[in-house]
Order: sequence, then C-alpha cells, then structure tokens
Amino acid sequence: MSYTIALAGKGGTGKTTIAAMLVRLIKESGLGSVLAVDADPNSNLGESLGIEVKETIGAILDQVAAQPDKVPQGWTKDRFIEYRVQSAVQEENGFDIITMGQPEGPGCYCYVNNILRSVMNKLVSDYDYIVIDNEAGLEHLSRRTTRTADVLLVVSDATSVGLKAAARIAALVKQLGIKTKAEQLIINRWAGEIEKVKLDGLGLKYIGKVPLDEGIAKISLNGASLWKLDNTSPGLCALKEIQKLILQWRK
Repeated sequence: MSYTIALAGKGGTGKTTIAAMLVRLIKESGLGSVLAVDADPNSNLGESLGIEVKETIGAILDQVAAQPDKVPQGWTKDRFIEYRVQSAVQEENGFDIITMGQPEGPGCYCYVNNILRSVMNKLVSDYDYIVIDNEAGLEHLSRRTTRTADVLLVVSDATSVGLKAAARIAALVKQLGIKTKAEQLIINRWAGEIEKVKLDGLGLKYIGKVPLDEGIAKISLNGASLWKLDNTSPGLCALKEIQKLILQWRK
C-alpha cells in the first residue's frame, strides 16, 4: 500500500524545495518506489529535481480540445485523456514524476483537478511513496485536489503571516473532512529563535525546523537541481531527521 505525503503552505515558504528534498531522501534511503506529483500549476518541482518535463496534464487537455478527431474510434474523450495522462508519467533515475501544468483553455482548471484525482486513484497502488507538491495557498484544498493523505505536511516560515496561513490550512482541512493520519508543521529557513507560544494553537503538530541554508539558496537562485546539494547540507541533514517523523505511520 502506498504512503502519501501531501505538502501545502503559503507561497514563498519553500514548499517545492522541501518536496524535492523529500523525494531525494526517500529515493536515497532505498525505502521503495517514489512518485513525485507536481500538482502546482506553476510546475517547478521538475526543475528542482533536475529534469525537463516533457508533457503536462494541462497540455494534454489543450491538445485533445484542439484536435478532437485524434480520439481513437470507440474511445470516449475522458478515457483517451486518462490514457494520455497515464502515459505522461516520466520515469527518472529512482523515481517517477507526473506534472499538472496550467491549461491555456478557459474553464479547464477544475477538469484538470478531476483528471489528476482520477489518475491518482489508479496510480497509488503502483508506488510505495507518493509526494504531492500542491498549489500554494488554500485553493487546492477548497477544490478538494487533496482528499486523502497519510500525512498533510504544511511548510511555513517563522513569520506571523506564514503561521497564520498554516493555521488556516489546518482549519480548512478539518472543515472539509480531508482524511489524514497526521497534520504536521515544518518551519523552513529558520534563521533564529521563535517563541514556542507562536506554534501553539495552530492545529498542527510541529515536527521540526529546516535552517536557512546557503547551499539550498544558491541552487534555488540558479534554478539548479537539488540532487547537486551536498550530503552535508544543514538543510538536507535537518530534513533527514524530520523525515523519520513524517514516515512514522508507514506500515
């Protein structure tokens, strides 16, 4: 049975970076097969993992809409799209990735979410671990892009704005009845001290901090791959310890 980690958080907190490092750590630990899901229409997870995304769900929908005659005879449009999307899963060195992307056609976004959910339901049994990098903010939760997850991992910085956004995410998860085994909080780019009282009452289990890391900052600035990050990186080492808490419900 697969183990799903869904990441959420305010924009600019380093959510995609944490997602990419988790994919790397799970792969390097030899824990099992990994599917990285870039469910953010900005589609930066592939770049962080050092790969060129060849096809996105959004682009597939645009192609089928523009060329409906390409749907094979005897196939419904929905079945053909699901087939194309499943074929768009890219096999990389030690992990696979599927990318949502942004459709150009008007009114397509909800349909992209529906297709992603449908395909995910079929893919979950094929992988030991699934890491989902969700869209920043609350919209993906409101649209129920994430319906179930073993762990909802909220990434925040230590600012008041970031922590308030984390609390709103936790409240919305409960309001929508999204099923999880745990709702956890990581503070990213921790450069100093933070009063513990600020972490109380957020509705999330604080599990650790990832320090401000010049190596990560440099890689992000240059748009390079996080596979190039040194194993002694303070950020990577911190997340490796936190990973034990993220995966503790794995059976």
